Amino acid sequence: MERIKQAISRARAERGAGEGVAAKPSRSSIDHLSLTPMVEEPACSPSEVRSSGTRTISVDREWLRANRVITEGRDDPIASAYKVLRTRIRQTLQANGWTTLGVTAAREGSGKTLTALNLAISLARDVNQTVLVVDLDLRRPQLGKYLIEGEMPGLSDFLVGRAAVSDILLDPGIDRLAVLPGHEPIRNSSEALSSPKLVKLVEELKRRCPDRIILFDLPPLLVGDDVMAFCPNLDAVLLVAEEGHTTRDDLRHAYALLKQTHIIGTVLNKGDPRTVSQAHGYY
Repeated sequence: MERIKQAISRARAERGAGEGVAAKPSRSSIDHLSLTPMVEEPACSPSEVRSSGTRTISVDREWLRANRVITEGRDDPIASAYKVLRTRIRQTLQANGWTTLGVTAAREGSGKTLTALNLAISLARDVNQTVLVVDLDLRRPQLGKYLIEGEMPGLSDFLVGRAAVSDILLDPGIDRLAVLPGHEPIRNSSEALSSPKLVKLVEELKRRCPDRIILFDLPPLLVGDDVMAFCPNLDAVLLVAEEGHTTRDDLRHAYALLKQTHIIGTVLNKGDPRTVSQAHGYY
């Protein structure tokens, strides 16, 4: 009888210990827990066709073509010219270890926004490269209008607290490309471009994907001090000139304003193919 009592006591003790103490996790469980990030970040691996943390939008290929945006399968002199520009830009960026490039012009109407978007698309066609293009023309944001017809939230909504970054970072259905549109014009745009909130956003975008190329569509240089306010956040600047409209004085003034900034080159835009060869279209 005494042996039976002892056996029952041991069984109760073992059952109580099992109910009161959590089972020790396996080695694989510990590894999984320690490697799970607290905040999900966008995937930046070139092997990823889509980036997490972005909002997918449906773009109409005919709308893109009507807005002179280069599309998949398009192989014409315009797309070829952007390939030349892409190669020269990429080589210079890689040689200097640069990842951030501002795109601007001396004055309005030179086609800087379309140049920035088409350059971003061309760069993203490289299977080893991810690209983000950001609309920082806070005076006259136009980037989103080249992608879809209608309104979409953008950087202005983030700056005034109406939207989070995940609400405005877009996947336009183009492999390895993300877009951050601008949406509405902002007063005191130069102050906004140098504000701690925007500077912190730019630093976070660079930190999350160190190898990603970020193109910033900036306002024209000669309409205000916006570009100068943002230049400290850039590795280099690409200047767009419009054939027949951008004057030599405009270019001299633009170069003078950018004398403390790396100018990666100048694009001659809207060149007449009958008089300007592809070789001289970009220099």
